[in-house]
Amino acid sequence: MSDVTAINNLVTKHAILKKEIAKTIIGQTNVVEQILLSVYTGGHSLLIGVPGLAKTLMVHTIAQALGLDFKRIQFTPDLMPSDILGSEILDQDRKFKFIKGPIFSNIILADEINRTPPKTQAALLEAMQERTVTIAGVNYKLPAPYFVLATQNPIEQEGTYPLPEAQLDRFMFAIELQYPSVEEEIAIVKATTSDEIHKINALFTADEIVAIQQLIRRIPVPDNVVNYAVKLVNSTRPNLATATDYVKQYIDWGAGPRASQNLILGAKAHAAIHGKYSPDIEDVKAVAYGILRHRIIKNYKAEAEGISEDTIISNLL
Repeated sequence: MSDVTAINNLVTKHAILKKEIAKTIIGQTNVVEQILLSVYTGGHSLLIGVPGLAKTLMVHTIAQALGLDFKRIQFTPDLMPSDILGSEILDQDRKFKFIKGPIFSNIILADEINRTPPKTQAALLEAMQERTVTIAGVNYKLPAPYFVLATQNPIEQEGTYPLPEAQLDRFMFAIELQYPSVEEEIAIVKATTSDEIHKINALFTADEIVAIQQLIRRIPVPDNVVNYAVKLVNSTRPNLATATDYVKQYIDWGAGPRASQNLILGAKAHAAIHGKYSPDIEDVKAVAYGILRHRIIKNYKAEAEGISEDTIISNLL
């Protein structure tokens, strides 16, 4: 099958997939699309929103529709790294045996990831970057495809621990969930207060998802699009001689090279699901907010003046 045919097939299957997810998830179309873009590119996503916006249900529904193995880890203040990764036990023959933890799955829902201390949060670092886990000097490979879809409560809430920058940078997208509109909320209430149950059909296999990830990486990108993405990321760095007064005024730290890589991968996937065989600058702009908002560290002046990361990104775009 040619790549052109594969992209055309992806457009069709993506539309069917969105309809399948919409059986359970009402509204939040941009959120669902960004999660699927991260799946198609092999990235991880961080969902940020107050309790009650169906973040957990959304991840569970997407896992079902993708036909992937799914495990949920509820992050709590007393969670230990071994509760995630697994641990060695002494078996009946007095030999050590490794019992795999819930991290050994295709999709990990790290629920309320910022309610556990940094020591436990760090247990995900190697898994997210290398797709491996090291226990007692032995390296274990995680199944392919592999995604961490984490949910996070706003850090102003009680009992939360801010994620370290090194961990945030490993998430391709930081996706902010907003309250539904009145019309959407009416539909949600009607759907969730009846006895009607919607069955979610699995539309993909693990091998098909891996094939889509390989297809996305093969999509060619014009040099001007790469240049635009890299210059956009460079424009977030206040320590560069080329930084604008606006950036110097409001940003402490800018985005790193991983942001440039993710902008191009995200633009490729965004182009593919819209039937384009190569991304343009508009595709980069379409994914810029989700990829940059958690990589820009604002300073106290931005906080004091109520300038959000999205406002800064709008200015840069």
